[in-house]
Amino acid sequence: MLTHHLPALRRPGAQLLAIGAHADDIEIGAGGTVLQLLSVAPATVDVRWVVLSATPARAEEARASAAAFCSDARSVTVDVHDLPDGRFPAEWGTLKETLQALAAETDPDLVLTTRPGDAHQDHRLLATMMPTAFRDHAIWGYEIPKYDGDTTQPSLYVPLDEAIMDRKIALLHEHFPSQADRDWWDDDLFRALPRLRGVESRSRWAEAFVTAKVVVQP
Repeated sequence: MLTHHLPALRRPGAQLLAIGAHADDIEIGAGGTVLQLLSVAPATVDVRWVVLSATPARAEEARASAAAFCSDARSVTVDVHDLPDGRFPAEWGTLKETLQALAAETDPDLVLTTRPGDAHQDHRLLATMMPTAFRDHAIWGYEIPKYDGDTTQPSLYVPLDEAIMDRKIALLHEHFPSQADRDWWDDDLFRALPRLRGVESRSRWAEAFVTAKVVVQP
């Protein structure tokens, strides 16, 4: 197992781009990583937080959650779009234009988004399109547990300490009350996958990602 650091995110003006198909995708899949990265590089990172599908009520949740998860960032810009939930394949052109416009405006040091092979059609299409819009960027595809049982073998792990794990879960409950009555929305689920990924990375907790291509420059 190789351990790497991200010095690019420690420089003033570093850019982190987080993209989710739906409100709460980023937080569930990579919320701990966002908190962890920003805790070691406080007040140096500019965050662009993009949610592609949200009703007005869910958009309010997403904006408040982004502000909370990115409270240690130098700045956070939140974009919420209204693509139809569950219908991204039918909105291929709109999604493509949205991502290309975003790529023209940003040059992130790191991109967090859904992983290839995700069973949800919206997540899967987003993951497929991301490398075509962000061709020269580090893209980490996060995991979202779901009924379909689509877990895979990750290639990259971010260990999380206990305080970060607790804060992630607390913020999820605080900022997404609309999801509280769902049968899967509970602490047990939020801890299950990070505990497994922690075992795989010799840590207590971890979030894991799929990254398809890495170019190493000595």
